[in-house]
Amino acid sequence: MKRKIYKELLAWKNNGMEKPLMVIGSRQVGKTYIIKEFCENEFDNYIEVNLQKNPNVIKIFDESISVEEKFKKMLLEIDKKYNIEKDIIFFDEIQESESLIASLKYFCESEKPYKIIAAGSLLGVKLRRFHASFPVGKVEMINMKPMDFEEFLDALGKDQWIEEIKRCYEKNTPISIHERLLDTYRVYLYVGGMPESVKNYINVDEDIFKYNQKIKKNIVDSYIDDMSKYVKNSFESAKIEQIYKSIPSQLGNASNKFQYAKINKNARNRDYELPLDWLIASSMINKCTNLSTPQIPPKAFEDDNTFKLFINDVGLLITLVELKFNDVLLDKEYMFKGEIAENYIAQQLCANDITLHYFRNDKSGIDNIDIDFILYNDDGIIPIEVKAGNNTNSTSLNKFIKKYKPKYSIRISSKNFGFENNIKSIPLYAVFCIK
Repeated sequence: MKRKIYKELLAWKNNGMEKPLMVIGSRQVGKTYIIKEFCENEFDNYIEVNLQKNPNVIKIFDESISVEEKFKKMLLEIDKKYNIEKDIIFFDEIQESESLIASLKYFCESEKPYKIIAAGSLLGVKLRRFHASFPVGKVEMINMKPMDFEEFLDALGKDQWIEEIKRCYEKNTPISIHERLLDTYRVYLYVGGMPESVKNYINVDEDIFKYNQKIKKNIVDSYIDDMSKYVKNSFESAKIEQIYKSIPSQLGNASNKFQYAKINKNARNRDYELPLDWLIASSMINKCTNLSTPQIPPKAFEDDNTFKLFINDVGLLITLVELKFNDVLLDKEYMFKGEIAENYIAQQLCANDITLHYFRNDKSGIDNIDIDFILYNDDGIIPIEVKAGNNTNSTSLNKFIKKYKPKYSIRISSKNFGFENNIKSIPLYAVFCIK
């Protein structure tokens, strides 16, 4: 299956590979697979060193000798020849060795043309809690996400659909296969963007009745198991799990923000600050921060105490809430449908490296404004309203337009493409087009 990140890997290669490359992302998003494919396709030879399978390599890099000597000893240990001019080294599960991560500075600064790429589980968490001296500025980083809807369509062999979606997005003209795309979008909601899940759906000839539902359950279980790693104590681990498991119920909060009191009535922000940071660093969740005012630049107006949390993959969210596939695929009416659509959109925006913001002014009555997402692009501040169906009543959006006068607005719903009353209508399946 093709992944967009491959182009970023190629860009790193074409730019000379002067810095070691580190690929960060949650478990099961396909980091190892895509790096192996890249190494096999783009180099005559590559050497993979999995630190979990080669614990002696960890011991070597902990020795009090030069990095060059450590590297030579490692090659002897794994019994591999290395052509420094042509070959690339892939360190998998690199989070197992802080000494090796710290040594990346040497490989960056060396006059020898080392080509180093690395990845690992919970690598983001490990780097946040790094005890050694991290080689700041000496490592290039890429954050890998679950497959977005465009990658899902590509995996299904729907290249023509992708091109037509992009064309209609740019032209604001209706697409003829709108209903078929909505059906496929609902399949994506259920299957999600984890590569193993997508691959299984394809392998059973896209028959959802044969799809192995245990795949996503196993991924969630592995996430829960990971929550005991790189923590200070078991109390922190328990709080991490509490936050994660509370997210589905928090998505429907009337206050439209994450509330610690929903976990524990006596909970305080400071008690959960580190566990929340752990989850964000793990890439298991996506954080969307409220703006005190929707102005440029939005980063300067973030209200750090008011935010929403989303599960990193909509398929995993559906697994967490144990929603039946018939309810999703048949587009039945249920209260949680809006929350699922919002989580899906957050995932698609994150895949395009868009920082998640929303705007809620917490005023009552006619002054209340609640905008699902705020986009900052070349046209300024653009409000995004989310509708799970085709009901496009827009009280808050109309208030926002009247008060802040954006160049245009975006409404995401099950309606076809269009542009009316200065509102750009984007079908749910076309969110990947928003850059």
